Amino acid sequence: MRRLLTVLLGSAALLGSVSVAHAADKKAPAKPPVVSKPIKALHDSFLILDTHLDTPTHFGRPGWEITDHHEVEHDFSQVDLPRMNEGGLDGGFFVIYTGQGDLTSKGYEYARDYALHRAVEIREMLAANPGQFEIALTADDARRINKAGKKFAFISMENSWPLGEDLTLLETFYKEGLRMAGPVHFRNNQLADSSTDPKGKLWNGYSPLGVRWVAEANRLGIVIDVSHASDDIVDQSLALSKAPIIASHSGPKAIYNHPRNLDDARIKKIADAGGAICINSIYLTDNTPSPERKAAMEKLGPSPDLKTATPAAVKAYADKRAAVDKAYPAKRGDFDLFMKSMLHVLSVAGPKGVCVGADWDGGGGMDGFEDITDLPKITAALKTAGYSDSDIEGIWSGNVLRIVAAAQAAAEKK
Repeated sequence: MRRLLTVLLGSAALLGSVSVAHAADKKAPAKPPVVSKPIKALHDSFLILDTHLDTPTHFGRPGWEITDHHEVEHDFSQVDLPRMNEGGLDGGFFVIYTGQGDLTSKGYEYARDYALHRAVEIREMLAANPGQFEIALTADDARRINKAGKKFAFISMENSWPLGEDLTLLETFYKEGLRMAGPVHFRNNQLADSSTDPKGKLWNGYSPLGVRWVAEANRLGIVIDVSHASDDIVDQSLALSKAPIIASHSGPKAIYNHPRNLDDARIKKIADAGGAICINSIYLTDNTPSPERKAAMEKLGPSPDLKTATPAAVKAYADKRAAVDKAYPAKRGDFDLFMKSMLHVLSVAGPKGVCVGADWDGGGGMDGFEDITDLPKITAALKTAGYSDSDIEGIWSGNVLRIVAAAQAAAEKK
């Protein structure tokens, strides 16, 4: 397969709209919680899962290995095996991400090849580290792999543009391990409307092909992910899907009124239908840069191509970027805001309708919540907010594994 052009690290954050404060039934702590030894032990006793890890964007980088310890401030990566161990992350959904392009035969061919290449990179990482990682195809696989002392890796697809107009490709990716998929990303495609396309609606929800995509995902037992999709898509997914749906990395509009976020009514409908909303760490505040920061970033120049740049070149750029960040800090929110978002969704959906998908390596991260080593803070904050151990473990993994199992059970009934 020919080498394909690189998609830039992570998802480009869109400019937000006006923030709308909304008090949750249970308040977040005023400061990031101190993670005591008992809380850390409790956290480590849970099966910890994140539903949206964009870490495969690093798998082809020169000198980057998932088994090495990295630092986000030096190479922009937020997930690796040593930090998984430190933060208690037992596994999650590793993402096949393809940025949206042209709805043409050439565009579809490019996207198909790019996504297949990314799937191969994920499988190659797993094959290279059999003592540390194993692919998970079912909820029981995740539990078994965890008990064996290894990290489990589900595979998901962010943006189904690579399928083109050939839905048999969904089964091709399923055979490579795909168990969750979203129809669309930042722009409308052949299947569905995005929540953020500046041109507005194309299909008023799903296209006719997109309706068939839902049925095919159900047939295979692939969980349908509505993050990035329009409100119409959320509604139609709930109506069409024979299995619960998920929002793998989303937040509430009540905290920040951004098109990427979900309103309370839809949050409740997803949860009531057996699905869940996995809390994101972006789109929670206006991130419009100040004129000074914008000018400094423009002077800094483009970021290095992570697929070709040497580790030294990446670090050199990161050091310069750190100087800009110190002089003109980015608007990105903090851990307290993340917990306000989570606690609000909990107040609407209940503990069985919430999960965690912070968008690590895809634009996620906040002050005090920089990489996966900070995950125990969520457990500490949820305990402070009064949630039970069983509720917290459900939020971390039980709810998602239930949804995976439900999708597969629905497929088996056909």
